[in-house]
Amino acid sequence: MRRDLDEIMNGNSVALRFSEDNSPDDQAQYLIPLEDFFQFGLSVDCVVFGFDGQDIKVLLIKRGVAPYKSYWALPGDLVYPQEDLNGAAQRVLENLTGIREVFMQQIKTFGKVDRHPLGRVITVAYNALIRVENYEPRAAFWADNVQWHTLSELGDLAFDHNEILAKGVEKLKVRVRNQPLGFELLPVNFTLNQLQKLYEAVLGQPLDKRNFRKKILGMNFLVKLDAKQTKDTRRPAQLYTFDRMRYDELTHRGFNFEL
Repeated sequence: MRRDLDEIMNGNSVALRFSEDNSPDDQAQYLIPLEDFFQFGLSVDCVVFGFDGQDIKVLLIKRGVAPYKSYWALPGDLVYPQEDLNGAAQRVLENLTGIREVFMQQIKTFGKVDRHPLGRVITVAYNALIRVENYEPRAAFWADNVQWHTLSELGDLAFDHNEILAKGVEKLKVRVRNQPLGFELLPVNFTLNQLQKLYEAVLGQPLDKRNFRKKILGMNFLVKLDAKQTKDTRRPAQLYTFDRMRYDELTHRGFNFEL
């Protein structure tokens, strides 16, 4: 007994026949040769966010090669056949920007048929959050330039990178409300005003100062330091630091971070 299964993918019907009699000689039959399914390209793209004290910024490279030569783009490139995805993301980011060994998290896979002009390329996007002052990006390999860009001032990026970046921003807004990710973008020692500015920049909306401070301090994972910030302020501002061990302990007990 045989039956047909039709899947509609991007408007094209792909037929798959399979057997229910467990015959060892029976094989799946497609409308294209089986080997054609193994001719797709695979790439990774890195959405790296940083905070300069005022704005959330994204790290972009200027492409020095075709396609999209001279366009700004997310750091991204093709994956070698022997690589796993996480390793490829680390390699590509280091090769193009000099930034290495940062924590990255997969956010989404993008697979529109025509997203790459040279052929079918599926890309896996990653998010990373880094402290701007801890890194000095440098253009390398085929990248002609690398710079931090303010999100509100971006133009058309290469490929579908505007769409990928938009998804990265969307994921960041969700995660920053449910995890203490903001502390990864701040200096080790920071003021509550700096922390509030960061969250306002990520969420794109003002926050009530009194309520914000009451909620953050009530979570009991900020350590008040015996130091104050005096640079560029009229009044010395109290400095705090994030206690990761305390946060992990609270989480283990069932604490749920929600801003």
